[in-house]
Amino acid sequence: MNQSPIKLIVGLGNPGEQYQKTRHNAGFLFLDTLCRQVGASLKTDKNCQGRSAKTVIAGHEVRLLAPDTYMNLSGQSVVAACRYYKIDSSQILVAHDELDLDAGVVRLKLEGGHGGNNGLRDIIQKTGTRNFARLRLGIGHPGPGRDVSGYVLKKPNKADAQLIAKAIDQSLRVIDLIVEGDFAAAMNELHTT
Repeated sequence: MNQSPIKLIVGLGNPGEQYQKTRHNAGFLFLDTLCRQVGASLKTDKNCQGRSAKTVIAGHEVRLLAPDTYMNLSGQSVVAACRYYKIDSSQILVAHDELDLDAGVVRLKLEGGHGGNNGLRDIIQKTGTRNFARLRLGIGHPGPGRDVSGYVLKKPNKADAQLIAKAIDQSLRVIDLIVEGDFAAAMNELHTT
């Protein structure tokens, strides 16, 4: 299950202090943790309606991107980044919160639908393709008939926050494999822990 090396890592979330540590911002949290790991710093990038940084992971030049468009318009930022930096959709990894996985569970997925995530929905709509990789960071589900939007926009309790941070750490242990396009090895390690 090898694919082309990853050239753009997008973390999904909402800008602004009030959203900072909410479940919906798991993608931003992933990106912030990755930046600390590689010594990169996100800066405003007018070319892609977000904050971005250039770094090297596993010998590959990689662009990191946190869209400033709010979750529902993430595709605008991703399309702008792909155009400006000449990146194909098959070279994108999108890190996002995932309601259908328990907090602490992380899964890597190639292609697929949006699963109700408005950021993914907009990326699929604006790029016209589902052909990009996803890092699904579990945030748990409030339960049937419960208010999902209220749930994702709240901060997780301490136990869930620790589990989400642990899942991010697990995913960063295989980031080299992901960037190299060795998804089989990355999935083997992630999905068996």
